[in-house]
Amino acid sequence: MNMHVRPADPKKLIKGATADWEIVIGMEIHAQVTSEAKLFSGASTEFGRPPNSNVSLVDAAMPGMLPVINEECVRQAVRTGLGLKAEIHPRSVFDRKNYFYPDLPQGYQISQYKSPIVGEGEVVLDMPDGQIKVGIERLHLEQDAGKSIHDQDPRNSFVDLNRSGVALMEIVSKPDLRSSDEARAFVTKLRTILRYLGTCDGDMEKGNLRADVNVSVRKPGEPFGTRCEIKNVNSIRFIGQAIEYEARRQIGIIEDGGTIDQETRLFDPGKGETRSMRSKEEAHDYRYFPDPDLLPLDLPEGLIEELEAALPELPDEKKARFQTQYGLSAYDADVLVAEKASADFYETVAKGRDGKIVANWVINELFGRLNKEGHSIDDSPFSAAQLGSLIDLIKDGTISGKIAKDVFEIVWTEGGDPKEIVETRGLKQVTDTGAIEKAVDEIIATNPEKAEQAKGKPGMLGWFVGQVMKSTGGKANPQAVSDLLKAKLGID
Repeated sequence: MNMHVRPADPKKLIKGATADWEIVIGMEIHAQVTSEAKLFSGASTEFGRPPNSNVSLVDAAMPGMLPVINEECVRQAVRTGLGLKAEIHPRSVFDRKNYFYPDLPQGYQISQYKSPIVGEGEVVLDMPDGQIKVGIERLHLEQDAGKSIHDQDPRNSFVDLNRSGVALMEIVSKPDLRSSDEARAFVTKLRTILRYLGTCDGDMEKGNLRADVNVSVRKPGEPFGTRCEIKNVNSIRFIGQAIEYEARRQIGIIEDGGTIDQETRLFDPGKGETRSMRSKEEAHDYRYFPDPDLLPLDLPEGLIEELEAALPELPDEKKARFQTQYGLSAYDADVLVAEKASADFYETVAKGRDGKIVANWVINELFGRLNKEGHSIDDSPFSAAQLGSLIDLIKDGTISGKIAKDVFEIVWTEGGDPKEIVETRGLKQVTDTGAIEKAVDEIIATNPEKAEQAKGKPGMLGWFVGQVMKSTGGKANPQAVSDLLKAKLGID
């Protein structure tokens, strides 16, 4: 493998006992295709069914059963490639990848080797220190294996073939990542793109998105070191932990005078460490050859253009539009577009309203509360219509920002229409100048010394505003209070 051109970043180097080291990371993401049927059979892909209930004769490798390609899986792969700004190959070939494992009934996996359906593309990461472009080497379609179960009976192992034949997209990155933070950001961004496209739900808990992480270390400027592959990491947090441990392990071996063996390893989340699984296979170990039961896959003329024209607005484009259309900062736009449902919620509220004010309420108040209580935007107790109504009440001066937070709490816990809540509970902001002036006069009269000091120290105005707001139960218009205090205390 040739030395990669990305220059070493001093901030990302790891200090060893004898030298500084650079981590080099490449990733292979296995994303389950969103489809009701498997890649080569009509069996269901529904999650959570009893063991071996989603199995056709093809999935069980019964003699004489021939695979038939699922057109929807092909379309999903092309759409994903287009979303990754990648080259789409009009002709691709399915191969047999031969290996023995108990949950692989055929004795081979149907995959794509030399001629994948999608070629090179890229994913752009917005990191704190700038943008990073991560190259995509390829995307190919393949069938998943079944699942071996070892923990039900200590004397026996069982095989569940429900996943056998489920369509996967294997998305292979170039070795462009240089830290665990970048690796986590890459998987997060890729999952977001897949969800926007609707080609994979990205649910790592169900095994619908899994990562094989290739890690090596080198001194800056030197050729790539020997890599180890960490298989089937199913959590973004675990990906970061696995990389950190594995890099330190390799550095320790090299600095002690040893060499790294190319191997496949597993990450143990309980111990926070990787352990050897088997020596790393090379392509020739799998004895790839074109599957004789499947003709080369030729995409119909016009299909690529048709799918490209129907692509949804993707995260990067949506972020740029949010910044331009709503005047948002890059950070706020990033937060809002991280999930399509969040972006849709924001736009529903922002329609016809001040985009910055809406973003502040959505990000700080709503997202903060959702995270605290373990909700997602999909099951939010606070709807877009309710939040829009609340913001309108602030905008037209019916309530203050402080009262709005009280109303937010009521709606969150009890439900209801913010406008009706304000009416029935007497929470309207006091805008009557006479009533506010009376409260101001009382505070000044009971604090003559502070009033005198405030004339020479305008910074004390905030204390008086707070006292007036307190005396009115937070209902006084803060701007009216401030203006009256300035006039009465002679503050410019």
